Amino acid sequence: STQSTGDISMSDLATVPQESAIKKATFIEDVDAWMKSKDTEQTLKDLQNSYRTYKYQESFFTQQKVTLKSKLPEIESTLNMVKTLKKHSEEEAEELLTDFEISAGIFLKTRIPKGKTVCLWLGANVMVEYSFDEAIELLTNNLNSATKSLSQVELDLAFLKDQITITEVNIARVYNFDVKQRRLRSVSTS
Repeated sequence: STQSTGDISMSDLATVPQESAIKKATFIEDVDAWMKSKDTEQTLKDLQNSYRTYKYQESFFTQQKVTLKSKLPEIESTLNMVKTLKKHSEEEAEELLTDFEISAGIFLKTRIPKGKTVCLWLGANVMVEYSFDEAIELLTNNLNSATKSLSQVELDLAFLKDQITITEVNIARVYNFDVKQRRLRSVSTS
């Protein structure tokens, strides 16, 4: 049976990452049989379009991975600081002496007064005040979500690399088929 280079069958779903929009590439087992009723130029164009799509998706997921990897340490350090502030608020000391980063690599010694809340930047110039428990819950959820997203992106990237390889091999095999067919035609006309 002949299959298109981008179709996903029910049996293929087990190998496609969950929640993924990446189409599974079909490896062309028998190029001669597969190309019987197909136009070589159009088939090569279709394969090259699939290849470009996979490379674009790879670029997108790679950027997502970089972004998530840079956010994880930030979320973890914020969560640790909120836990430290909560622990300090439960102790008898009035102030917490700490080093505060005011710019990349520039720290300032500061005293943090005892309190029951913390303000967190949410993005888009928005800061919200939370109780320690609410902030810990929010940051823990954000950390879990970012970790899960990173795992999914890594699965998608691994799957994409396989699809890129399959598509590259298919392009080479169809191209070689075309060269072989041209040679046969030139020999038969000579």
